[in-house]
Amino acid sequence: MNKISFAFVLAFFIALSFTGCKSTKKVGTVEAGGAKAHNEFFALMQEQAFKYETLTARLNVDLNLPGNNMSSRVDLKMVKDSAFQLSVQPFLGIEVFRAEISVDSVKVIDRMNKRYVADNYANLKGQTPIEFNFYNLQALFTNHLFLPGQQGISPKQYSRFKLKQDGPTAEIQVKDVMGLLYTFMADGEEKILSTCIAEPSDRYALQWDYADFRLADGQPFPMKMDVQVMKEGASQGGITLYFSRMQTDVPVKMDFSIPAKYKRITLSQIIKSLSSSKM
Repeated sequence: MNKISFAFVLAFFIALSFTGCKSTKKVGTVEAGGAKAHNEFFALMQEQAFKYETLTARLNVDLNLPGNNMSSRVDLKMVKDSAFQLSVQPFLGIEVFRAEISVDSVKVIDRMNKRYVADNYANLKGQTPIEFNFYNLQALFTNHLFLPGQQGISPKQYSRFKLKQDGPTAEIQVKDVMGLLYTFMADGEEKILSTCIAEPSDRYALQWDYADFRLADGQPFPMKMDVQVMKEGASQGGITLYFSRMQTDVPVKMDFSIPAKYKRITLSQIIKSLSSSKM
């Protein structure tokens, strides 16, 4: 593996990114009633995926790392296929951290330390062991199936997935160009219950579980997401997201003004500092 460990990079992007949703009625998971044809299965999954153009939400986030547990309120603004912005407010609604992740860049304001990041993903090529893609990250946060490195999935691409329908849940697998294995588990209504991203040696993995499905704007959406960084099958820490106060398809205004006296640092510097620590 490259100089930067798989787990540290995944943990960094988890820490940067959250999304949210509110509920009206709980929806149960459904066991598969029988195997479907390959293309039919994926067509149904695409048809039933959560639909939105914009999202705004409030969520509570529990961060659990060895020796460091904390909770915070996070406000979300999201514009599909464009950007999402997160305002972290751990104390009395006072913002201490803001992040904006877009199709081609990431910006972060650290108000406590008066510094900021404004960097393009292109600057990270060759420095990370994952083929980072905004659309894949967006899919993780909105309970969608995705192809690594792609914006969407066309019917012609269904054949790239390996599908197993032997039990109460369906298993979907695909590999990316780096050899990382993506495993999605889905119920009988093609709702994604979990996504696991594992390196070729299976030593490090990202486990992303979806639970507490409820109706939001008439569509099932997981009110709880549990994200864990795994090393040799054991959790090294993670984040649990609880969603509320969601609105979809409302006007969203993104503001990301950076104070003139703040010091600029790079995303590479942050990742380098993470990779130099011991897990």
